[in-house]
Amino acid sequence: MMAARTHCINLIPKVCLPQSFRTGESVTNLRFDCVSKSSKLSLKTSCGRSRTHHRRQNLSIRSVFTGIVEEMGEVKDLGMADHGGFDLKIGARVVLEDVKLGDSIAVNGTCLTVTEFNAEEFTVGLAPETLRKTSLEELKKGSPVNLERALQPVSRMGGHVVQGHVDGTGVIESMEVEGDSLWVKVKADKGLLKYIVPKGFVAVDGTSLTVVDVFDEESCFNFMMIAYTQQNVVIPTKKIGQKVNLEVDIMGKYVERLLTSGGFSKGKENI
Repeated sequence: MMAARTHCINLIPKVCLPQSFRTGESVTNLRFDCVSKSSKLSLKTSCGRSRTHHRRQNLSIRSVFTGIVEEMGEVKDLGMADHGGFDLKIGARVVLEDVKLGDSIAVNGTCLTVTEFNAEEFTVGLAPETLRKTSLEELKKGSPVNLERALQPVSRMGGHVVQGHVDGTGVIESMEVEGDSLWVKVKADKGLLKYIVPKGFVAVDGTSLTVVDVFDEESCFNFMMIAYTQQNVVIPTKKIGQKVNLEVDIMGKYVERLLTSGGFSKGKENI
């Protein structure tokens, strides 16, 4: 029987993985793939990011989202699975219309891989690092979740470029009603807040939102949701003090990287 909450995930060893995670076998979003003839191993997440002990990097982006939530699903079950990994089963309708095994679906803004599905629900696997970095550990049976399928080349870009790679979590500090709109203030780590700017984009639980103000002294930012948005995403269902997943605009991180690495330094090699 699956556990009711995910807090037990920290009992999974960080190094010793179950035998079911065999080379090349994709039983959850945590899998091993051979990366060289010398049988070096690479740990991959559902969206294809790899961690290796060598310096080789894979900078390709396999899945992109817009932050425009397609529907709210419902957690049907979650906990340790027979294969030794951690599974999350979600009831849905819209995102299942053309789903295939291995597809990427953003769950509260977290890019996850479909490992099983039927006409009414789908299953994704969660790696320990995903649970450590996101608010998914607070989910329980019956929880609503934001769902969005990966962007297709012919889709409209209604929001902004969202990778589904959660940078960290924030905490809801306040929720205030103004007319039919809702003001939400979120407290974030200063390491993330530096990438958040007034009138810029931020993905909160996978929802593309426009930042209104940034309060550096409080380490907070706020945004406003119109009535339509409130009715179609999970943020209004949460309470003050609950966590939300945050993904900052990738452009800010690219600019910082270029500046700190000397990418804009003057010289003949950059001409």
